[in-house]
Amino acid sequence: MRKGFNAEFKAKVALEAIKEEKTIAELSSKYEVHRTQITDWRKRALGGVKETFKGKREKDNKENERLVDELYRQIGQLKVENEWLKKKAALFEG
Repeated sequence: MRKGFNAEFKAKVALEAIKEEKTIAELSSKYEVHRTQITDWRKRALGGVKETFKGKREKDNKENERLVDELYRQIGQLKVENEWLKKKAALFEG
């Protein structure tokens, strides 16, 4: 049966793994969590630290890229709809 772990528990185990005072195998036994899961939580915690220290400009640039991608997608959809409407209008005129 699959266990659900809350964020606080994951953070606690990940921090212990980062400290390296105990091996992953020892932590796995202590908390009854698979070694692979602990390794994954450790990697995610370290990745989160990197995100914490990213500058505002980097975060804004990423958000702007997402916005631009969404706007291009919408423009493409509107172009297709516009062409379809032009074809339908031509049928009624002709």
